[in-house]
Amino acid sequence: MSAPSMTLFQHPASPFVRKVLVLLHETGQQDRVALETVLVTPVNPILALNEGNPVGKIPALRLADGNVLHDSRVILDYFDHQHVGNPLIPRDGSARWRRLTLASMADGIMDAAVLVRYETALRPADKQWESWLQEQRNKIRRTLAELERDAIAELASHFDIAAISVACALGYVDFRHPDLQWRSSNPKLATWYAEVSQRPSMLATQPPA
Repeated sequence: MSAPSMTLFQHPASPFVRKVLVLLHETGQQDRVALETVLVTPVNPILALNEGNPVGKIPALRLADGNVLHDSRVILDYFDHQHVGNPLIPRDGSARWRRLTLASMADGIMDAAVLVRYETALRPADKQWESWLQEQRNKIRRTLAELERDAIAELASHFDIAAISVACALGYVDFRHPDLQWRSSNPKLATWYAEVSQRPSMLATQPPA
């Protein structure tokens, strides 16, 4: 087996990284990529990560030619064009926009959940902005409620960009914010997640305990 030709800057706790890793496993491309773990916080820039990726976010993918792709959505699209199976991101038509919209909703859950994590883990308790924290939690609850109401059949139809993104978002909420107890208000979503969380790609990419 040849050595990986690309490097993915990542951290196993990141839900945005996990989306990419799940897609790599689902499409059989995981051995093409070397993983370089970096710990990124809003006040901890990583010089090696910033080369070609000035915003300094993860995931970032250094290609064999030295170019860097960043933002999970760009990296997902790149890898979805690199395998021979059915695309996990529809190429055109209304299905493309619907599946990407569902994926965007999942990204919104991740964004809010990561922001809550930063605020509560990095800022002293007496300086935390409680009303802002509550609104981030409300964003998560509202989005989960809409998925519960309108998207279960679509998510269950096939494990593509939408389902991967929602599954990774739910996994991160479980990982960092179990106090939200989202299952009690979203039983259909909970049933769906219980099934997809057992996929080999999801089991292989679980965040560390």
